[in-house]
Amino acid sequence: MKPHVMVVRLDNDGDVLLAGPAIRALAAGASRVTLWCGPRGRAAAELLPGVDQILEHRAEWIDPEPEAVSAAETSALVDRLAELHVDEAFVLTSFHQSPLPAALLLKMAEVPFVAAISEDYPGSLLDVRHRVPNDLHEVERSLSLVATGGYHLPAGDDGGLAVKALPPQAESGEDPYVVVHPGASVPARSWSPERNAALVEALVVSGRRVVVTGGPAEKALTSFVAGEERVAVQDLGGRTDLGGLSQVLAGASVVVVGNTGPAHLAAAVGTPVVSLYAPTVPAVRWRPWRVPHVLLGIQDIPCAGCRAKLCPVEGHPCIEAVTVEQVMEAVEALAPREAARGLSEAAAR
Repeated sequence: MKPHVMVVRLDNDGDVLLAGPAIRALAAGASRVTLWCGPRGRAAAELLPGVDQILEHRAEWIDPEPEAVSAAETSALVDRLAELHVDEAFVLTSFHQSPLPAALLLKMAEVPFVAAISEDYPGSLLDVRHRVPNDLHEVERSLSLVATGGYHLPAGDDGGLAVKALPPQAESGEDPYVVVHPGASVPARSWSPERNAALVEALVVSGRRVVVTGGPAEKALTSFVAGEERVAVQDLGGRTDLGGLSQVLAGASVVVVGNTGPAHLAAAVGTPVVSLYAPTVPAVRWRPWRVPHVLLGIQDIPCAGCRAKLCPVEGHPCIEAVTVEQVMEAVEALAPREAARGLSEAAAR
């Protein structure tokens, strides 16, 4: 009988999206796949193919704004895990995270097999302690872990990011648009609002339509970046959930975005990415996966890998060194205006 497998990914939407190929590999060989995620990754979990059930719990050892540890809530979580009758569990983490707290809870719930990548000595918490090189992309890192349990992508699956099939959208008959997503999960990964606003202006002057996107907390930012009401610019800040954003990104010719969840969502729907990549974490691990992209930003700056939330260096040089002209060149390289216009005209005929 095929096993009931749990995959654990406890951080943000982007991280959960990057776990997608590993989840599909598990689904190919399991009777059931349960994804244990946190509230910051729940929306992405809902979009992933291969997930049969979701367990949501805010992890005090992962969440950036952790709540106090509660013995009663922890005990209740162990009971919930035990009630699932999981046969195998794979704890997915980034290089700077420990899988051992989750592994301890899984063992307390009497999950018989737990695997993870761990630099720390795991004692009896892990049945497989996997080791990987430091230069693996997050997708490859996760796939290599589930492979230790004998799980591999099925024939025909290229290992790219993916979301569940999107409902069809009506043809607008208008020219394709460029999405500008100015926000990021942490400020140190963002190009300045002023640069983003200047980019929107340059895109409009060049004859392109622009859609500015952002979450509910970013309405002021997207409003500033979109500028005064213009026919060629649409501000969708706070007006879409993650599923709706995936549709917006799928309809774009190219997306301009930092190292944040929507970059991975764009990759999941196959839309090229101009990646404004501040190297707070290495691009080799987090760059857009298997989608045409241009990486901009000083990757070999001395403070690369700082993992800062707020840049401590005056002027934020790693990313503010990128000019509007460079971004415009990257947009044109990934989505030439004449080619995009030709596709739009062919669709209208």
